[in-house]
Amino acid sequence: MRSVIYNAAKFSAAFLCSQSSRKSKSFISAASFHLRKMVHYLTEQRGRPNSTDYRIYLKTSDGKYISPFHDIPLYVADEQECGVPRKKLKTNEILFNMVVEVPRWSNAKMEIATKEPLNPIKQDVKKGKLRYVANIFPHKGYIWNYGALPQTWEDPSNTDKETTCCGDNDPIDVCEISSKVCVTGQVVQVKVLGILALIDEGETDWKVIAINIEDPDASSLNSIEDVRKIKPGHLEATVDWFKKYKVPDGKPENKFAFNGQFKDKDFAIEVIKSTHSFWKALVMRKKMKGDEIVCQNTSLCDSPFKCSDAEASAVVQAAAEYGEPLAVSSEVDKWHFFAK
Repeated sequence: MRSVIYNAAKFSAAFLCSQSSRKSKSFISAASFHLRKMVHYLTEQRGRPNSTDYRIYLKTSDGKYISPFHDIPLYVADEQECGVPRKKLKTNEILFNMVVEVPRWSNAKMEIATKEPLNPIKQDVKKGKLRYVANIFPHKGYIWNYGALPQTWEDPSNTDKETTCCGDNDPIDVCEISSKVCVTGQVVQVKVLGILALIDEGETDWKVIAINIEDPDASSLNSIEDVRKIKPGHLEATVDWFKKYKVPDGKPENKFAFNGQFKDKDFAIEVIKSTHSFWKALVMRKKMKGDEIVCQNTSLCDSPFKCSDAEASAVVQAAAEYGEPLAVSSEVDKWHFFAK
């Protein structure tokens, strides 16, 4: 569960972005920043990796800073409207943009900072310490490329009629199951295959199962049942992972709605549409609990959340300068064993 963003005083800065609107190995280094170039977006690193001040900011290919939560279109078909060149698609499939937060096999709990200006990706911190997910045999770190769908929000004031639990106050999560290991901050186009309803500390925490359309298996995977046939054991491993990943921290096993069964593609897309609607309502609010919100959202031009390019740039320039990564504790590689 990510940090709560519903508190208006903290929530107000979270929508800062610019007026417009990885797996590349080329790096452009300078004294105060580090860039990773992607097809439509750049990532700019600030601070030192493996430290609490490390941040990854996203910007368009023409250098305008954006929020990965609010400015990247949910639907690939809508990218042209936001000034991003749209790839010609060879399918009528509904495709979604996914922001990769955690590459497969890695342990650092990276996530979109919903409470910070420009919503950079950072490593979650608990009790002053950086968070890493444990390796629970036979898994190593995250077993998919893990991330979120932009322009979605699981409303904590809404009780889901299917799960009877409220939303978890975050963008909807995605488990991307392609063979390619992505990088943090990469934006990939995915098609949805199904969804799992995790109940995390009494909140609905949907997990969308999707695949990068660039994957060789993408044309053969069109449903959750196709996943069972082509990637046998992967769905069962996914349930097992989410059930146990908090146990090494002394917490009980997680629970699921629908007895841990995956719902199909159509069901998943309806859930995504619903969270997109909640997001639209969120960014159109002029006030939150009596507090003014000053920020900007390019996809909804009449949103009250606005700022200038200069203000957005100032947010990044105020962040710590990029530096060499800090060492990671050997405890991160520890393997945990639990009876089935």
